[in-house]
Amino acid sequence: MSFSKEEVLHALEHVIEPDLKKDIVSLGLVSDVSIDGENIHLKLKISNPAMHNRKRMEEAVTFNLERKLGKDIKVVAEISGISSQEADPNLRKVLPGVKNIIAVASGKGGVGKSTVTTNLAIGLAKKGYKVGLIDADIYGPSMPIMLDCPNEKPVMTEIDGKSYIKPIDTYGIKLMSIGFFTELNKAIVWRGAMASKAIRQMFMDTHWGELDYMLIDLPPGTSDIHLTIVQLAPITGAVIVSTPQEIALADARKGINMFELDNIKVPVLGLVENMSYFTPAELPDNKYYIFGKDGVKNLAEGMNVPLLGEIPLVQSIREAGDVGNPAVLQEGTPSSIAFDLLAANVVERVAWRNKNIEPTKVVKMVQ
Repeated sequence: MSFSKEEVLHALEHVIEPDLKKDIVSLGLVSDVSIDGENIHLKLKISNPAMHNRKRMEEAVTFNLERKLGKDIKVVAEISGISSQEADPNLRKVLPGVKNIIAVASGKGGVGKSTVTTNLAIGLAKKGYKVGLIDADIYGPSMPIMLDCPNEKPVMTEIDGKSYIKPIDTYGIKLMSIGFFTELNKAIVWRGAMASKAIRQMFMDTHWGELDYMLIDLPPGTSDIHLTIVQLAPITGAVIVSTPQEIALADARKGINMFELDNIKVPVLGLVENMSYFTPAELPDNKYYIFGKDGVKNLAEGMNVPLLGEIPLVQSIREAGDVGNPAVLQEGTPSSIAFDLLAANVVERVAWRNKNIEPTKVVKMVQ
């Protein structure tokens, strides 16, 4: 009896990894296949390497090989766990199939972080990318209003026998926010543990599917929520939003420093200067630097990170957010042009980051 490595792999295409819901061959979990007569030796990675799971997978591998190649074969399968730092997004339990996870943060509130996140997400979708958005600002969820779906309620969907929350589809992106589950004008008063649990549900209990970009709109400052997120998923990079005002810049520095801590090590993709300048409609060629000039540009140069965009202070941006019609969709306007340029710069920067920097590691819980 003789058979090839290709025949072995073909037989194993019928073995499904129970947590990742795909066959072990297409996931690239089978390696080092060697054949010596009727003896087959291989290595296999699985999501949960507990003893009973290893035994179950070993039995599934042996059963499918015997069914295809004959009862006389002898199979030795070395089974180990998938590392939490695997580069392939399809091998992750959290946000599987999401290629790039981008955290959008600000040192302080009121700088327009959510406005920038919303328009960046739609700007990426306009370019043809598959985009998801998690509104992680638990205590001040604004995305349902800004994306014109405040009265939507997510429904449950069943995937491979397990129930998941289905995100809301709006403006070509997939959205999940705690705002969908609370009353519009009711304050959310939760302790940190409860907020972290809500974040985990939006990450782990929502069916996101295949995405090119997942944007996470973080709360202002640094908090339990930030730590929960970097412990859940490997963040591709962070985008920091600030105004040119000196007090905002001081807090933006803290945000950058948080992501650069030795135990976090999330690359900062760059800075966005929001409310960069004001141009009145009746004087379209004039620029008034109400909050100061080049503040974020100078901070970016001083901290050796790129300036990704300068968003003007335009009344229509605020109005568009209030009525759920994001400014990036108003083609040809200064705000739309600025957000489109921001999206292009983020795409370019993420490509550079993925080529030149090692994949981000999930932060380990320290007791």
